[in-house]
Amino acid sequence: MTIKIIVAGPRGKMGSEAIQMIKEEETFELMACVDRKHNGKSLKDINKLIDIDVPIFEDPDECFRTIKADAFVDLTIPESGFLHTKLAIQYNIRPVVGTSGFTSEQVEELKTLTKSKQLGGIIAPNFAIGAVLMMQFAKMAAKYLPDVEIIEKHHDQKLDAPSGTAVKTAELIKETRTNKVQGHPDEKETIEGARGANVDNMRIHSVRLPGLVAHQEVIFGGAGQTLSIKHDSLNRQSFMDGIKFAIKQVMDLDELIYGLENILD
Repeated sequence: MTIKIIVAGPRGKMGSEAIQMIKEEETFELMACVDRKHNGKSLKDINKLIDIDVPIFEDPDECFRTIKADAFVDLTIPESGFLHTKLAIQYNIRPVVGTSGFTSEQVEELKTLTKSKQLGGIIAPNFAIGAVLMMQFAKMAAKYLPDVEIIEKHHDQKLDAPSGTAVKTAELIKETRTNKVQGHPDEKETIEGARGANVDNMRIHSVRLPGLVAHQEVIFGGAGQTLSIKHDSLNRQSFMDGIKFAIKQVMDLDELIYGLENILD
């Protein structure tokens, strides 16, 4: 079966990689793109490296209404990504979302919408398989080493902080970790924010620098020992196997899944 796909964010680095992956996968067919510019043009008109003659729409509603598609891949920014995803579901198009920064309320709203339609969907803060394993290993370790801090590092064009991966990691750790206040009871920040964000008495630190792609280290401390669990995405190809897997899996789902780990065996 050929899966017909619409992609939002075709000019971005992640979007360009996703389009190349779709082009190379024989069971996928790219049908259209949603972009904030270039309405009415073809993809090959704006990206000379990708010779695919598919239409570009600035209006996602027009795109979903006009183009027959099975799945929608969003790799944009949180504000537009949420609206895109909600619209896709309303048109019975299954979303695969790599855009991070959705609030828990937004995720719950999308879950309710897909449930009412018995439609599959996947939102993944990180599509790199190694990053998903890193989060699962951190969840396991937190049961035995509850003192933990998260350091996430991304390129300087990333809009949300902390990253969706760091937030998801903290959520998973909370499932096994005994909540405790870490550090000295009289600890004081002499410069506000020096200790990072506080999530369930864990600290998350965000670094934004050119040259980085996506990196995270989860550091656990115990009596006489530390444990570091680290993952590095060195380029955006690292996310493509996860996106490909999610597109195929979403066709068999009847609800919205948050986190790639929930569909891995």
